[in-house]
Amino acid sequence: MTVGFKRIHPDAALPAYARPGDAGMDLRSVDELVIPCGGRALVHTGLVMQLPPMFEAQVRPRSGLALKSGVTVLNTPGTIDSGYRGEVGVILANFGDGDFKVAKGDRIAQLVIAPVTQAEVVEVFEVDETDRGSGGFGSTGV
Repeated sequence: MTVGFKRIHPDAALPAYARPGDAGMDLRSVDELVIPCGGRALVHTGLVMQLPPMFEAQVRPRSGLALKSGVTVLNTPGTIDSGYRGEVGVILANFGDGDFKVAKGDRIAQLVIAPVTQAEVVEVFEVDETDRGSGGFGSTGV
């Protein structure tokens, strides 16, 4: 499968897999900014993506940023549909203990390409009973 990327910023870097077999490609920032403790920001990548039909791109956090700095992708996973042709942006949230500096070229998120399955939606008037029933959050214990 081929995914096309157009650079719309001179500092944009194409996404890349760090190792063979990795699921996620690193996305890099073209911005320099500071996200205050408890704050959030849209970080630009300088890229427009062209996905094939029936595929999506999922924007996911980087585990190292989350562990070391408390920085994560706020709407994770962020979904980019195949028809979207705007700039790929990453909403980062800083849950760390201090301000977080983003520099040009920093790896800010991962991009995972996945197939899309669209369901046929039908209205039903009864649903099957299950052992779980309507048990929700915490219904199986902590």
